Amino acid sequence: MNRYKMLFVAMLVCSIPVANALSAEPESTEDTVQPVSLAELAAAADVVVLAQARDTDYVYQRDFPVRGSAFLRVLIPYKVDQPLDLIEVFEEGLREGECYFDNPTVFEEGRRFLLFVKRDPEDEERYRGLEPGCALDVLVVDDFGYALRMPADGIPLKDDLAAHAELMSFADIYAQETDDSLSSEQRDDWLERGWIRPAEDGEGYVYTRGVDLAKVRSLLGPEGVTDDRHIKRLPD
Repeated sequence: MNRYKMLFVAMLVCSIPVANALSAEPESTEDTVQPVSLAELAAAADVVVLAQARDTDYVYQRDFPVRGSAFLRVLIPYKVDQPLDLIEVFEEGLREGECYFDNPTVFEEGRRFLLFVKRDPEDEERYRGLEPGCALDVLVVDDFGYALRMPADGIPLKDDLAAHAELMSFADIYAQETDDSLSSEQRDDWLERGWIRPAEDGEGYVYTRGVDLAKVRSLLGPEGVTDDRHIKRLPD
């Protein structure tokens, strides 16, 4: 789980106000975001890509990012409205479905995401996340392919992705969790479901299943994939 989302949940549970965070309190969680399908997400998005976080430029209040941009390198374009090598994703405020990203240090590579965004009406050079959310975690598989990490918990989804999940071995630094990065309830539930298992060295837990991105692509639907290879900068 993104650490900012964990902090956001903790903040709501503990009723901690975010002082002066854009002069607004976090939105109520009573209006829970309804589950959507991958096809619905892709149809609503202007851009759907596999992307890797490179850098962030956020304003923080009490360790929470409250405004600013993340910059992600495009690895695989699925749906694009122009050729893209680097994409700027802007977010502001704290809300359910927020679109903030961890900033990788100089010693680590950035996380990879299946990204769903729309062009920002206030700045045509950047993009913003969709209301249900903007990103699902993707991991590198041992054969250097990509797979959507299971469970896919970044956006509430209708799709029965568990039916497409396969046992996988990951070659990715983000394929591990610790007792600090998961709540005890989440850890116990995922262990019971077989989404994670204890690491062989006894330090933390490793993910065990994913959905191959070739299968995920088929679930994006006809409106989720750009056919024009020139826009996608793909070889003929």
